[in-house]
Amino acid sequence: MENYIRFDWAMKRLLRQRDNYAVLEGLLTILLNMQVRILLIIDSTPYKDDDIPERFRMNLLIANEKDECALVEIQNNNEYAYYQRVIFGLSSQLTDFVNRYKDGYGLIGKVYSVNIVYFPLVHGKDFVYHGKTVLHGIHTDELLDLSPFQQQVFEADETHCLYPEYYILKVCDFNKIPQSPLEEWMYYLNTGNVPDKVTAPGLDMVKKQLRLEQLKQEDVKAYHRHLNDLAILRDNLYAEHTEGYIEGVLKTARNLKKMGMDVAFIAQATGLLTDEIDAL
Repeated sequence: MENYIRFDWAMKRLLRQRDNYAVLEGLLTILLNMQVRILLIIDSTPYKDDDIPERFRMNLLIANEKDECALVEIQNNNEYAYYQRVIFGLSSQLTDFVNRYKDGYGLIGKVYSVNIVYFPLVHGKDFVYHGKTVLHGIHTDELLDLSPFQQQVFEADETHCLYPEYYILKVCDFNKIPQSPLEEWMYYLNTGNVPDKVTAPGLDMVKKQLRLEQLKQEDVKAYHRHLNDLAILRDNLYAEHTEGYIEGVLKTARNLKKMGMDVAFIAQATGLLTDEIDAL
């Protein structure tokens, strides 16, 4: 099994080239469960040597097999404020598109936000999460439906089809042998490796187009700088997470102590030693 160029760096430098669209199309085809082709990359930010590794983003105009258009934002996230960034990024993408193109509202029928997360989340055992907006009555709990006329005009059966959908890929939590096309993609996103026998669309192009030996020497240096920056960033994130967890345990122990709880009970509840509790 060979090592290939990581997706996060390739997205910044290589996947904006039309010859490499098939890689992104493969990922979106598997994730969105429909045949995807890229029509346009919107606002392609030129890469810089001093890339900020936690903020790699790409905005796409895509079409499915029915020629229905949609906006897709793909973000690589290495920061804990990514929930807020997801909302901000998608809102700014939609606003920019509508302002830039005439009949922007009429051109797109759907918006997707794909977020590739490279740091561990505290909760959640799955490695891919999908969210959509569902409107229901606060008194009757009934779903808000589209009228037959609206279904015809919007070419949608339900209201959630009109609103953005969100995907979160917890890359670092995937640590199994891939058994499906989606898992093959998760394996590549996490490790930078592609299994010898792949069935997922797009990964065959990774094996052809994203080989490290195909890079120019200056790009190889930039790639290794990116890997070093990424390692430092993740070490810092892990340290911040650990420090925050420890501080939370100590705060809980202090509060229990103020409430007059027994030291043995506090030790059992927090995992701290009795000497550590006495010192608080």
